[in-house]
Amino acid sequence: MSSLISLADEAKATSFDQIPVVDLSNANSPNLEARRAIAQAIKEACTKVGFFYVKNHGVSASLVETAFAAGKNFFDLPIDEKMKIDIRKSPNFKGYTALLSENADPENRGDLHEGFDMGPESDENIAMSGSNVWPADPGFREAVLPYYDAVLDLGRTLFRLFALALELPEDFFADKTTQSAAIMRLLHYPPQTGVVDDRVQGIGAHSDYECFTILRQDTVPALQVLNNSGKWIDATPMPDTFVVNVGDQLARWTNDIFKSTVHRAINRSGVTRYSSPLFFGTDYNVVVEALPTCVSPERPSKYEPVLAGDYVKAKLEESYGHVEK
Repeated sequence: MSSLISLADEAKATSFDQIPVVDLSNANSPNLEARRAIAQAIKEACTKVGFFYVKNHGVSASLVETAFAAGKNFFDLPIDEKMKIDIRKSPNFKGYTALLSENADPENRGDLHEGFDMGPESDENIAMSGSNVWPADPGFREAVLPYYDAVLDLGRTLFRLFALALELPEDFFADKTTQSAAIMRLLHYPPQTGVVDDRVQGIGAHSDYECFTILRQDTVPALQVLNNSGKWIDATPMPDTFVVNVGDQLARWTNDIFKSTVHRAINRSGVTRYSSPLFFGTDYNVVVEALPTCVSPERPSKYEPVLAGDYVKAKLEESYGHVEK
């Protein structure tokens, strides 16, 4: 039995009460053992928790501040102006989503956030590929794209570390992420004040559906992660960190050895919250099937192979419905 499978079996019997922090200082070190040490920390986080913070990640604070300021300015616009780029008018799930227009948890009455969705700019018109839909202000695009590119670079670094964590060659994902699916959102969560309806949350309990998510939070607490005991654990904002979590696609690829953990966001702080998740996946033509290090005679593959693009598109249509053509 591989060490991965043994570690996953051990994790079933435990429950976490905090989210680990992984230091990426040596992520690009020429010393393989230094990189393996980081991968080991990621392996333990992904089998036991499914979430971890990263520090010393290489994304400059100025890029973060500029992108978040642009997002705030956009969300301050009149609703009629924002609806000009309504995501339901886009053939590739890009643009603006209004308050309560999504509902991650079917038991709830809607998600109390608004968002702007973007992805890689290309000529292909499948799933999230194709041209982005931008607000009229050209400064928005100029502020957001450099940040997107920097987080994309962080995602490529993480894919190399995930490969080492999965006991695979470090470049295993390289030819599968040449045109990675990388959906980024800028999100605005108004505070929930007064009489609170528990069925209206910033975003209801859900798991993400790409390989992994790289989330930047502001200083306002809202994110919570569900542990094995059914207790919600706060993912409290930490200065100059990102929160990384395993998504459904990577969990499926690893035969559920890496955990795609349910989480939610509830903003009852009394102040506005902003965040930006980037959902990092593979090229859409990649077949996702159980990795060789994640199966054994005692733990056969749980899932049929699936084309990454088909999987993501089906999930997007569940979230937004069929868009206008």
